Amino acid sequence: MPDVVGRVEKRLLIAGQWRPATGGGTFAVEDPATGRTLCEVADGTPADAMAALDAADGARAAWSAVPPRRRAAILRRAHDLLIERREEFALLITLEMGKSLAESRAEVDYGAQYLRWFGEEAVRIDGGWKVSEDGSARVLVMRQPVGPCLLITPWNAPLAMPARKIAPAVAAGCTMIAKPAPQAPLTTAALAEVLIEAGLPAGVLNIIPTLDAAGVTEPLLRDGRLRKLSFTGSTPVGRLLLAQAADTVLRTSMELGGNAPFVVFPDADLDAAVDGAMTAKLRNIGEACIAANRFHVHADVAEEFAAKLAARMGAVTLGPGTDPAAGLGPLIDGRGRGKVAELVDDAVAAGARVRTGGHVPAGPGYFYPPTVLTDVPAGARITREEIFGPVAAIQTFTTEAEALRAANDTEFGLVSYVYTRDLGRALRVSERLETGMVGLNRGYVSDAGAPFGGMKQSGTGREGGRTGIDEYLEQKYIAVDAPPEPDMDGPEG
Repeated sequence: MPDVVGRVEKRLLIAGQWRPATGGGTFAVEDPATGRTLCEVADGTPADAMAALDAADGARAAWSAVPPRRRAAILRRAHDLLIERREEFALLITLEMGKSLAESRAEVDYGAQYLRWFGEEAVRIDGGWKVSEDGSARVLVMRQPVGPCLLITPWNAPLAMPARKIAPAVAAGCTMIAKPAPQAPLTTAALAEVLIEAGLPAGVLNIIPTLDAAGVTEPLLRDGRLRKLSFTGSTPVGRLLLAQAADTVLRTSMELGGNAPFVVFPDADLDAAVDGAMTAKLRNIGEACIAANRFHVHADVAEEFAAKLAARMGAVTLGPGTDPAAGLGPLIDGRGRGKVAELVDDAVAAGARVRTGGHVPAGPGYFYPPTVLTDVPAGARITREEIFGPVAAIQTFTTEAEALRAANDTEFGLVSYVYTRDLGRALRVSERLETGMVGLNRGYVSDAGAPFGGMKQSGTGREGGRTGIDEYLEQKYIAVDAPPEPDMDGPEG
């Protein structure tokens, strides 16, 4: 097995230089499959964060003036390098996050798609020109980079999430400071190395891993030089960051928590619905904001669906992501596993029935088995809180209106999944679901070319698609004085 952990940088990236944290502090990164320490990484301080902002602000003017084609070429070169090194990146993701190598390879491809997509969007940043209503001026509209950005990314997709934020910022001409999650900072550092090799100038991208997230981000958010915050993480942390960003009227985009409903109507293709449920529930070990959280299944097909899903999930083998025979890796840490177990225990105590799984296995690592619960009462915590683990909690409904009420009965609104063969119902339900995305007869919605984001307390703004780059651009209107229009009182000739 190649020593990918040994080769990756573990220091801070500031102004194009890898350097230790102020004071020399470090923190441990664990392998969630064993609980053992993989390595020590520099633990950034508030002083390091301000040095990173100095670097980003210092590089701002020069980088914003770089032609779009050059920015596009850097992203395309980084895409190609990432694909060339797919196996190394996949192994690094698996070691620090836990998912299987097959899923990690898929994440490398997915993250690379953002580099390619936004490289292509860089040369398509446009503006506008028109005659003013009274003819006295010409209206010129241009779009310019918003300025230095703070990008805060989670641990559950340590390549795709940084790529989804860094790529549009690079394409737009913004400089940035990235703060990866401390559970999985290594892949972000490796991505930064690829971008530097691809030609990204010093100071454009700065990396500050830290255990002191609040201490590092607070002075950045108070500094008027920072002009954009992009955060992916929990809704409670998102609310706190939004409140802090208000002081400097900071531009924000937030991809927050989810509580995704998975709705199965009686006319659905049940085998296809079970296939979709396996993807929507077990992809990324269930540790995804878009993971199906609440299964609403019509009473007429609920037992058949539950039996088929339990058989499929019960056959999945637990094991380290590096084991080709393992179908499901570990959860990220003891705290994450503890919450999953707590939610299952609460549901069972309230009357839910365990169809498969439902217990913490013995042995090292943070494993939790694929679990199916039926007869889940409406008041159970598992119906209200994001599970972030491989647990399917099934409830039943009898009418379309009842299904919609249950699906929308949450403060979250990121994604929904719907299975039906009735076209009218498919369109009607999709329109009425209060989520930013809908998987219609499909258990997977992520796409670099589509606008990813949610409604309600699942966030603001969109990442990906043609609108993804708009989050990093300001519009500027210039009124250009124009000569008086000629007298056209009547037709000539």
